[in-house]
Amino acid sequence: MIIALFRNKLNLHSKNLALGIREFFSSQGVEVVTEDDDAREIGATPLSEIDHQEIQFIISLGGDGTILGILHQHDELDAPILGINMGHLGFMADVQIADVYPSLQDLIQGAYKIEERIMLQGETLQGEKSFAINDIVVHRAKNPSLVQISVHANGLYLNTFEADGIIIATPNGSTAYSLAAGGPILSPLLEAMVITPICPHTISNRPIVLTADQEIQIQYLSEYEPVEVRADGISHTQLRTGEVFHISRSTKKFKLVSLLRQDYFTTLRTKLGWAGKLR
Repeated sequence: MIIALFRNKLNLHSKNLALGIREFFSSQGVEVVTEDDDAREIGATPLSEIDHQEIQFIISLGGDGTILGILHQHDELDAPILGINMGHLGFMADVQIADVYPSLQDLIQGAYKIEERIMLQGETLQGEKSFAINDIVVHRAKNPSLVQISVHANGLYLNTFEADGIIIATPNGSTAYSLAAGGPILSPLLEAMVITPICPHTISNRPIVLTADQEIQIQYLSEYEPVEVRADGISHTQLRTGEVFHISRSTKKFKLVSLLRQDYFTTLRTKLGWAGKLR
């Protein structure tokens, strides 16, 4: 078995944990690979020296942002990912530090399932492409006032939003920026997407959930400075007045390792502080 291990290098404790995990896997006969500049530090095999198709799992040390960063930087990797939470929220990275080694033992013994969650892909009229695990956000960027953004679904006019922008989120991303902007929580295995306006001028503009097979066309209408389009807060492009950006379901899937000792609703209750009763 070959496992790719990536850590958030800005986290001062991630190196020691990576060393411990590499030693644990070595004792189990599992080969650990990592980024070339980090391989010597933790005693792992450099990523460039192995066939990426042979990697069976990816392990991320950090938060949800670390997982997004890994999959954008290494988009050639197709293995399912297990996130160990060294960050804050941890909706995807839901293995806690205290539970690391029992969880890794579960992984080796097969006590897990692989959840395949939908992703989005975006494309400009110029052919620039991007993908998103969480969301694609169109934002007013440098413009000091609200902008007008027209939205069509499968060629049918949906609405023109006058707002700071709009968020098109996957169910996986529904607990990220979309939730902060007032969007609903979608079960991560749903085949759907949610469009959430950001600070709309008209309060009747509400989030709307669409099926995942619809293609969204977004046109920037305001005669102002270009707006910004970001995928997962990482890759970005600009839209100028009159330009159209297309969003559809990606052919790729986000593959997340879900250990049998974990469950999504427990994560929700914990991370969102749901008390279950009034006090």
